[in-house]
This record gives sequence, C-alpha cells and structure tokens, in this order.
Amino acid sequence: MKKVIKVIFAISFVFYLLLLVSILYLRPNFIHHWSYIEYIKYSINIIPFKNISRYIIALFTGSMNLSAPITNLGGNLILLFPMGLYLPFFIKKIKKVSTFSVWIIIIIFLLELIQLLTTRGAFDIDDIILNTLGAILGFVIWRTKPIQKLLK
Repeated sequence: MKKVIKVIFAISFVFYLLLLVSILYLRPNFIHHWSYIEYIKYSINIIPFKNISRYIIALFTGSMNLSAPITNLGGNLILLFPMGLYLPFFIKKIKKVSTFSVWIIIIIFLLELIQLLTTRGAFDIDDIILNTLGAILGFVIWRTKPIQKLLK
C-alpha cells in the first residue's frame, strides 16, 4: 500500500508542477508599452496586506467585480496548498511547521521573483503571504493523525 501511495504522489506531483508552471508562467507577458525597468518598478508590491485589504474591502462594498477578489484571495491560498502535502512527503526531514515555513517562503519568494523577471506577473508580498498560509494549511492537514496513519 505504501509503495502505491508513493507512486500516486509522485505522479500527481508532476501534474501539479505542470499546472503550477502553466498558471504562473505560461501566459502573456505584461510589459506592454513600458521598458523592462519601468515594468519592474511598477510590478513590485512590498507593502504587506495592501492588495489583500483592497480585495477584502471590495468584497464588502461591491466596488469591483466579485470574481477578482475571490480569484486573487482564494486562488493564492489554494495555489500552494498542495506543497504542504508534497514537501514533507518527499523531504522527510520536514517535520515541524517552522522548518516547513522556511522552505515554503524561499520557494514562493523564488516563484514570485521569476514571475517578475520574466514579465509574467508581479512580485507581490501579499501573494507570498497568501501562498504561505495556504501551504501551511496543507502542511497542518498533512501532519494530522489520520493522514499519518494512512501512510504507515
């Protein structure tokens, strides 16, 4: 049973990575009429909760189409949730939330940086916050007794 689970996890991880790459990088670039330097300058948000608060306010005031805040907030929470399952499965040394958090923040930081440098998206601290929370939620679920029993 354990071998079957490993194979299923490995195959599903490959599909997840392909999906992640397609969502993050296989879309048109955003440079348009800006120079590369202008694009970088205007595509960085390092103010925590700037966009999160804007989207939450929009949800309550109806000031923007509901699909934008739901897609952004929910999508960023869900996007890296599977990493909370895959990382500790493949890297057995990851047993604590603190260790996992360091790994996932580094990974997400790099994903955001690559999006920015390839002009496929922005570098947004709010995305890092939401992606990290989603991944930690996945990790917490991974560490539950029922899941751990299933793997033994």
